Amino acid sequence: MSTLPQLNRQTAQIPLEHPDRIVQFGAGNFLRAFADWAIDVMNTEADFDSGVVVVKVTPGQYEEFDEQDGLYYVRLEGIENGEFVESNRLITCINRTLYPYDDFAAYLALARQPEVRFLISNTTEAGISFVESDKATDTPPSSFPAKLTLFLHARYQQFEGAADKGCIIIPTELIEDNGTQLRDMVLRYASIWGLETDFGHWIRDHNIFTNTLVDRIVPGYPTATADEIQRQLGFEDKLLVMGEPYHSWIIEGPQSLRDELPIAQTRTKLNIKIVEDANPYRETKVRILNGLHTSMVPIGILLGLTFVREALDHPALGPMLIDEAHKEIIPSMDLDKDELTQFAADVFDRFRNPSVHHRLLTIATNSSAKERPRILSTLLAYQQKFGELPPRIVLAFAAFIRLYKGEWQGEAIALNDDASILAWFKEQWQSGSVADVVTAVLKNESLWQQDLTAIPGLHAMLTDYLTRMDDSGLQPIIEQINN
Repeated sequence: MSTLPQLNRQTAQIPLEHPDRIVQFGAGNFLRAFADWAIDVMNTEADFDSGVVVVKVTPGQYEEFDEQDGLYYVRLEGIENGEFVESNRLITCINRTLYPYDDFAAYLALARQPEVRFLISNTTEAGISFVESDKATDTPPSSFPAKLTLFLHARYQQFEGAADKGCIIIPTELIEDNGTQLRDMVLRYASIWGLETDFGHWIRDHNIFTNTLVDRIVPGYPTATADEIQRQLGFEDKLLVMGEPYHSWIIEGPQSLRDELPIAQTRTKLNIKIVEDANPYRETKVRILNGLHTSMVPIGILLGLTFVREALDHPALGPMLIDEAHKEIIPSMDLDKDELTQFAADVFDRFRNPSVHHRLLTIATNSSAKERPRILSTLLAYQQKFGELPPRIVLAFAAFIRLYKGEWQGEAIALNDDASILAWFKEQWQSGSVADVVTAVLKNESLWQQDLTAIPGLHAMLTDYLTRMDDSGLQPIIEQINN
């Protein structure tokens, strides 16, 4: 039993300081260590003066939040510029919690507060979904978009459609065009519920739904080191959350947002960008960060490795991944090379973080859907640009095909993917030679959206790599590529 005082506003002597300008849907580890952390930095360093009201979008209560009056610490640990860094930050921006399932009237009353300006959400990828059965008379409806529609409608009615009472909506759910999808669902509910036509115009004209890309690894509560950290802090903190130092928040929206989000005025140099088009940033993340993850996973597993950091420390695979980034992925991209090089440097710092234990088998989940955007996109771009195949990317593709045999050197591999896809790969491996397997995989247009047998030399290179893998293992192939 801890002898430390429980963290709350009385024990920490932290008064409420900021008006309710931000409504936050959800309060999971990611939002607390990412969005709320950034808000707190802007409050402290740039006079953002914005308090957060947390809305629970599912039944139940945030008991620990209420016990701690919204206070908690964010612990950051990781590698920056090759050096290990750590820090603790007390987050003070959360004013209160609100529970629509217990008090729907209070939820609508929040919508009518004039100072509310920003709406932030992370309701998981499944949260931005349209539920046909939701009704305008539900208190509340089940889906987040339906709840949001009623929130915005109450605000529209309260201020009679005033242009300056619209909101800036910043979803952080990990789906493409998250803001656009959310806006379209709000408009769809408004239509089928028969709400005022002018309400739809107000939504379109006076509310900004941003598309976003977010990135920070947040392991959550640091169980192994929590007691030691809390002794340093002097408080018992049940909401303590650990993240990596790296963070990136790309917000696609009008440049006028710069006047409202003081991201450039912070000493901490927040990596938040307001951009007109998020697609180049999405391509950078998918091709470099996700591409390197998806390359290392099958090769690392077949080499007997468990964690991402082990892949970077491996004497053959580590150098191969660095060369893959700088000799194959970045050259194949038509974006600013300096920015891509810096992004890659940050990625390798993140991969080496000793505080994040990221399992290769966890990243391998649903690998069949990840190959096309993360691996084949680079393979095709490189081949088109240089007229030859990128050997490291092709080896990663070969290792994926071999991994999906479901066994390696007599040991079963516990793959997590669509059952029909796993069964299809198993059938190919049972019914034909290596060359036949490669032909079947390359012709599978349901996976790749094209017939890959048309790519010169790809069948031969994959067949060669796969044959040599079983004859002499992966490491000799990697060492030959490295040399």
